[in-house]
Amino acid sequence: MDKDPSNENLQTNIEHDDTLTTRQGHPVTNNQNIRTVGNRGPATLENYDFIEKISHFDREKVPERIVHARGAGAHGYFETYGNVGDDPVSNYTRAKVFQEKGKQTPVFVRFSTVVHGLHSPETVRDPRGFAVKFYTEDGNWDLVGNNIKIFFIRDAMKFPDMIHAFRPDPVTNIQDSEHFFDFCSNSPESFHMVTFIYSPWGIPANYRMMQGSGVNTYKWVNAEGKAVLVKYHWEPKQGIKNLTAKEAQEIQGKNFNHATQDLYESIEKGDYPEWEMFVQIMEDGPHPELDFDPLDDTKLWPEDQFPWLPVGKMVLNKNPENYFNEVEQVSFGTGVLVDGLDFSDDKMLQGRTFSYSDTQRYRVGANHLQLPINAPQKRVATNQEGGQLRYHNDKAPGQNPHVNYEPSSLGGLKEAKQAGKEYTPKIEGNLVRESIDRNDNTKQAGETYRRFEQWEKDELISNLVGDLSTCQKEIQDRMIALAEQADEEYGRRLREGIAEASKQTSSTMMESAEEIHPLGAKDAGKAVKEAIDKGHDAEPY
Repeated sequence: MDKDPSNENLQTNIEHDDTLTTRQGHPVTNNQNIRTVGNRGPATLENYDFIEKISHFDREKVPERIVHARGAGAHGYFETYGNVGDDPVSNYTRAKVFQEKGKQTPVFVRFSTVVHGLHSPETVRDPRGFAVKFYTEDGNWDLVGNNIKIFFIRDAMKFPDMIHAFRPDPVTNIQDSEHFFDFCSNSPESFHMVTFIYSPWGIPANYRMMQGSGVNTYKWVNAEGKAVLVKYHWEPKQGIKNLTAKEAQEIQGKNFNHATQDLYESIEKGDYPEWEMFVQIMEDGPHPELDFDPLDDTKLWPEDQFPWLPVGKMVLNKNPENYFNEVEQVSFGTGVLVDGLDFSDDKMLQGRTFSYSDTQRYRVGANHLQLPINAPQKRVATNQEGGQLRYHNDKAPGQNPHVNYEPSSLGGLKEAKQAGKEYTPKIEGNLVRESIDRNDNTKQAGETYRRFEQWEKDELISNLVGDLSTCQKEIQDRMIALAEQADEEYGRRLREGIAEASKQTSSTMMESAEEIHPLGAKDAGKAVKEAIDKGHDAEPY
């Protein structure tokens, strides 16, 4: 067909490598003004560039996490020692990530607070999330834990109630310490965690200088199909630093992003944070000789009976290129395990394994695993189809595109051949709704209290008295009773502290007792009044 000579010099919008375009690839010629009838309007509906821009902006935040909303993250690597203490790691697990001394596996780590929202201060009294995604040669492994090695509850049934009690009131939208202690005093298994959270351990100085723990009990499985129970621990080589309530308050007044900034700047200047990974190992089984159940997340495994064995180290050496794409969209799940790693019967782990992945499917979408931050760094071939924001099919080279099921003899995907012997524990018992039978709720809390240094004990009592003194007496009495069961001094000091606080209550403070008191903020009511008293008058303009 002959060319139309009139089109030879026809030019469309001129664009270069740095030209702004729409998501359709159209060059944008005017990014300052919407299209209107005259320069005063009204606007017209066919403002495509504007509608595309504003509608994406309206959706640029995915629903924030129900818990762990405030977070910071970084890339790095895990380097295995190839041993568990002095023994070859293959004695205990066939997971490739731990084999061969010096092998490095890419990781992405997300640190977080738990209870509050996306832009809450990083100085709050709260556990800190410590989640690690390992991009192993066998696919992803997620180790999702906290900085404290135990938890408030031992049964996943109670998790939504716990979070509701800890989060802001559904009417006032203000966190209420009375709700916190109402739940904890009626859930005595939480007392060990309360002891940690109300001590300086409840406010880590930053993310680089805090411990990490898998919290749940997992299993390792070797090539012969033999399993052992295992606990994971991360120890910071930078040392451990915690804050008192007063120190945290002073820092928050200057910078409520201090932990994110510390992590980012440390990596940028080449001061790469490192953690050593340790495991505790126990033979699989109920261990009736122990005074606690090894599957109970409210309990520590005593180090003198189950020593910490080093297995590798983690180094974080690269900051995210985009916070949203990586830190906000990264998706973890406690069920994301590779061959050689397995679940225990830990009831919190069983519940979390459904909840975490279900949350990611709701929050980021059914195809969240196709996002680069979540995708494994190896081949993927599935028969999954469709779903929101799917942008490619996980097909194998040469796979018949018409066959999206298995088994098939028409060129579909095939099952992998299993190399290691399958772990097949025997399960026997009645289906019941019961708590574990070794449920001493205060013994380890007392041991933890006695291990604290004097200043940590003083801070613990001061913090507990500050928040409990605003609670109803029946809540105070239940918490005092738990402290007395844990340790005589612990209970006595808490009882005396609350009594003294009650004596000092003036009529003004009696009025404030009717008000809402967020955790660690017994003077919250005063702050409300001070804002009015100290506010400067201004004329309208």
